[in-house]
Amino acid sequence: MSKAEIDVVTAEFFGAFDNRGGQAADVGRIRRLMLPGAVIVKTGPDFTPYTVDEFIEPRLLLLSGGRLAEFSEWETSERTEIAGDIASRFGEYRKSGILDGEPFEGGGTKTMQFVRTPEGWRIAAFSWYDQP
Repeated sequence: MSKAEIDVVTAEFFGAFDNRGGQAADVGRIRRLMLPGAVIVKTGPDFTPYTVDEFIEPRLLLLSGGRLAEFSEWETSERTEIAGDIASRFGEYRKSGILDGEPFEGGGTKTMQFVRTPEGWRIAAFSWYDQP
């Protein structure tokens, strides 16, 4: 059951950014999916570590302010390892949308660390790398 539960948390994470069809992205859901002190890191030339709130706020503005429309991202493949109450997931993803009036597509790799809490599986950390 743990793998299925982690699959659900991961799908909810990716779905938090979806604003297709004029729906509002639910970026605030990230706070429910992650531990309050979780660590988030963007790798690559723009290396940036974030707290949960530092990660959410600019994305909320981007997705609700009209600059980024019809956006979605989704996992295309993954490997998940579970040992008791900890798990690690390494996955590829794709994304698409309209940024500043221009369609775009992209993708990359995300790694997520999960812990089982009394409320269920939560994300303790994640990092990502966008393909150039």
